[in-house]
Parts: sequence; structure tokens; C-alpha cells
Amino acid sequence: MGRTPGKGWTGSLRVLLAVLSGGACAVLLLTACRQTGAGGTGAPRVEFVRDDAQGRLEVRIGGRPAFRYVYGEDWDLPHFYPIYSPSGRSMTVQKAEPYPHHRSFWFADTVELAGHRQASFYNAFYTGAGGPKDPHAPFRDRIRHDRFLSWAPGRGEGRLRWRLIWEMDHGRTPVLEEERQMRVVALEGGEYFLDIRFTVTAAYGPVIFRSDAVHYAWPYVRMNDRFNTNGMGRLVNSEGGVGQAGTHDKPARWVDFSRTGVPDAEGLALFSHPSNPHPHTWLTRDYGTFGPRREAARSGRPFTLAAGDSLGTRVGLLIHRGDVQSGRVAERYRAWSEGRL
Repeated sequence: MGRTPGKGWTGSLRVLLAVLSGGACAVLLLTACRQTGAGGTGAPRVEFVRDDAQGRLEVRIGGRPAFRYVYGEDWDLPHFYPIYSPSGRSMTVQKAEPYPHHRSFWFADTVELAGHRQASFYNAFYTGAGGPKDPHAPFRDRIRHDRFLSWAPGRGEGRLRWRLIWEMDHGRTPVLEEERQMRVVALEGGEYFLDIRFTVTAAYGPVIFRSDAVHYAWPYVRMNDRFNTNGMGRLVNSEGGVGQAGTHDKPARWVDFSRTGVPDAEGLALFSHPSNPHPHTWLTRDYGTFGPRREAARSGRPFTLAAGDSLGTRVGLLIHRGDVQSGRVAERYRAWSEGRL
């Protein structure tokens, strides 16, 4: 997915990208001079604003910030924060209490490279200098953003592909390689959709996955108090389950968390693509954390990813107006499943 920078673009953009690759510019508005992606001439443009010095890439839709990808050295793992609602409100929390390792929208796991100790990248925050009471960078174990591989901003749609390394012992021991591919789709009224593939590869030897049956999801979302059940949020899944009691450890195709009962209702839905092994259950919490698990054979029990093999998941993130009904969550899941979104 994505388009190699410079191919088929105008000469002026080639010059800018050459400057970036030479390290002379830390901030660059990555906009194509030729329209790409979905949408007609009236569709909002999807743009990527990259700032390596700050370690973040901001995605803008129609000139407005939609969300940021955060990858700076000060963090234990790359993540997406903030994620803005259609009206411009932040929907997630970057460092929660009493769970400061939660990272808005993130992907991590607990694994063991053959011949080495177990490393919980989900809990990498607690491996920081200062100890578990006041952890901070540098982190002994962390997921490191390596580099962007390709990008294609465009009218109505943009694509991005990048590489990460899961490493321990302050970078001396690489454990997994990861590639992420993301398609950003601009919808009407400030709504938008992310189609994301997470793929890890056992590039350094066999890796045992040791996720417990309680704490893991693939990936996670953490809503803030405006959108979780403390702030009139309502948790619903594709099977009609409501709240943590009706959705946690239950099979589903999608889960939605929407602020309801107010004129400015908005929400965030996380989709599991039909290409993922189904059925699978979900982790959900009324306080705002949720995410899909893997299929039963690889959920909460050890399994080994052989050297050179890859394991991935494909999810969708819908940022919508209204609640689960007026936001047309089920309809949009069907559209995505059928290749129409």
C-alpha cells in the first residue's frame, strides 16, 4: 500500500523530498501536486505534516488536524494522539491514571525472543530510567519508529507506510520488525476513517507470544472522560451487547464508544476486518479501553511465531458524528468489508 515518494510527481516536489532525505529539513508539508486516492475534486485533501525534531506526524483533512502519529525518543512506544472528533474535540487520553502506560491508540504485546528473556512491550513504560515509580526515557525495552517507507497524500484519501523495531536492552537486542500501512479516508462533515494493517515479523529468530488472557488487545484504544461512561459515553458492539458487561470477552465484528444523549453526540468505532480470523472476542472497559483479541487458539495462551514468519491484523477506525445508530456504524462496517470504504 502507498506510493513511493517522487514517482510520477512534479519536479518541485521531488526537490523537496530530496532535501528531506538529505536531512536538511525537519518539517515538511507532504502534499502531492497531482491528485491521488479517492474522492472527486470537491473532496477534502488529506495531508501529512512531518516533524522529525518533535517526533510526530500530523494528519490534516481539509486543512484541519485530524490526528497525530507520535514517535519521539521520549516515548516508550509510538502511538496516535490526539485523535480529534469531527467537531475538533480530543477523544482519547495519552497517559491515563491509574494506568499511565495506556497510549490513546496503540499496538504492543508481550513476547520472548528465543534464547532471551521475556519482554512486555505493553508495559515498556515501566522499564524507563527512574524506576517504576517515576519512569522516563530512556527505556530499556521499547518499540522504536525506524523510518517512513512511503506516503501518498491526496484528494479524499491519503496513504502511509512505515517500519518499526521492537527492541530490548536499550536497542542491543532487536526482537521483532513491524510494518504499518494506513489509508486515511476523508468523509463528510469532518468524519474520517482509518484502514490500518499491523504486521510483525520474526526477523531475528523464533518469537514466543506470551500475552495473558486479561490485559491484551490487538490494538488498543483508550477514550478520555468526555467520551467514556464517565462522560455520557455508551459502549456497544456489533451483536447488540451494551456496556462492559455485555461486550467484554464477547465475540463481535466491531465495537463503538459514542457520547450519547446530547446534541453534539460523536463517537469512535473500531472494526475488525473479515480477513482476520473470526470469531474472536474483545477486551472492553467502561472507563474507555477496548480492542479486538486474536482468535481463540492464539488468545491468552503462548504460541510461537517461527523465524521469518509474519503475523498481522487489519482494523478500521471510524470517527463519526452521532451515536452508533445515527453514525451509521453497522452500515459503514459493511461498506468497508465489501471494499466500498
